[in-house]
Amino acid sequence: MGKMFRVDVVTPEAVIWSGEADMVTARTTEGDIGILADHEPTMAALATGAVVIHHESGVTSAGIHGGFLQIFRNEVTLLTDWARLTDGGLEEAREAAAALREEESSGK
Repeated sequence: MGKMFRVDVVTPEAVIWSGEADMVTARTTEGDIGILADHEPTMAALATGAVVIHHESGVTSAGIHGGFLQIFRNEVTLLTDWARLTDGGLEEAREAAAALREEESSGK
């Protein structure tokens, strides 16, 4: 395990995931971003896609839709419109993101 940092995945309704991680990948409107400890401060708009969080207990994935990513002093906050945790890996997170996209387009 690498150096750990704080990660929070938050929607308007709830904190979806919170804990320590050693790596996070997410989809921004500018492309995919990989985050390790001591990353430079960053603000980015999140795109619909997968977030993968690597932590001591394994890997947690989520499909997210929109929002913002902030990295500051070894704290990463993903404030997203919608998020759905998955039990699987990247592919399941991508499927969850696609389902979120479909729900939005159908007006649910």
